[in-house]
Amino acid sequence: MDAVQAPDRLGDATMHLATDPRTHPKLLEMLRADKIEGTPTFVAAMPPDAPLGEVASFTLKVEQYLEEYYKNIDLHPVPGEGSYGPVRCSEERIPCGGLDGRTMRLTIHRPAAAHPEPPSLPAVIYLHGGAMVMLNTANPLHASWAEALARTGLIVISPDFRNVLGGTHELHPFPAGLDDCAAAVRWVAAHRAELGIAKIVLQGESGGGNLALATALRAKREGWLVGAVDGVCASVPYISGAYAASREWKLRELPSLVECDGYIMSCANSSLNARLYDPDGSHARNPLAWPYWADEQHLRGLPPHLIITSELDLLRDEGNAYYRKLIAAGVRAVGRVNLGITHMGELSYRHAVPDIYLDNLWAIRNFVEWL
Repeated sequence: MDAVQAPDRLGDATMHLATDPRTHPKLLEMLRADKIEGTPTFVAAMPPDAPLGEVASFTLKVEQYLEEYYKNIDLHPVPGEGSYGPVRCSEERIPCGGLDGRTMRLTIHRPAAAHPEPPSLPAVIYLHGGAMVMLNTANPLHASWAEALARTGLIVISPDFRNVLGGTHELHPFPAGLDDCAAAVRWVAAHRAELGIAKIVLQGESGGGNLALATALRAKREGWLVGAVDGVCASVPYISGAYAASREWKLRELPSLVECDGYIMSCANSSLNARLYDPDGSHARNPLAWPYWADEQHLRGLPPHLIITSELDLLRDEGNAYYRKLIAAGVRAVGRVNLGITHMGELSYRHAVPDIYLDNLWAIRNFVEWL
């Protein structure tokens, strides 16, 4: 009997984005223009157990590169984003609840045409990407996404939670960022009326998807879920922490970690981010750090979820697996896969694939409306 060859890149290790027949051609044009259709610009040459200072220095360079990169891509509104017109932006400083008296900035985007009517709007608490390690709410990519959501008729609240690098010489590993996200959600829930909020949905991509899922899990565990979280939307969530696992484990459990390794993202870099988030590995299977490891008991009773993944994303299978776990636990959930798209490709290259970008934007808006 003839042996059956594994499909796609699992059967052809020489394949890359430019030769993979699944890659969206318009996305490939943009990747070629930016000279990143092959391997990521930064690929770690150090193991995940390298000295933590070296890992932090390398990741800081990646962050600096991304910040500059996002300043130079087209993030202008895509026609069809929304009909609410201009967006008003304001800020709030809220207490974080710790003994040190620290405060956190919330950036609030609100459709100007919706004020003062209707009396209340649905709200999205948007948790930005960056592997829980880097970037912030002022980043052009994340700020433009918050504005796009607001143009669909949502109040969008972006907490400037602590990431691990945090812009200081001190690292802030798990659970610092999650603590901040939980504090932001509880504050917003307590101020629903004055903010004019009808319902609260957590939304985030990549590392922000992790924090959206983990915040809901934490709210359930601590007993403040009801009245604070009405739904959760996680896009391309970074949730397994298993990026340094053996090839055999990856192929058995999450084959996209092998199939899509080097497609914009790499396991090498992702394992360094995971090391920064959980330096000693003591939370490797803690669902609050890595929601992929949640079981039915953790998930049962959660509010509705929308899980969005991308076909050519390293993280595809962990997001899809989380969706299946939600369904098995009786949670109302919808799963979507963007074919031909890399990690955050529709967000970063929205003008190359506007139909997919708008479909994702309105899927989130419709999910909020459906709750």
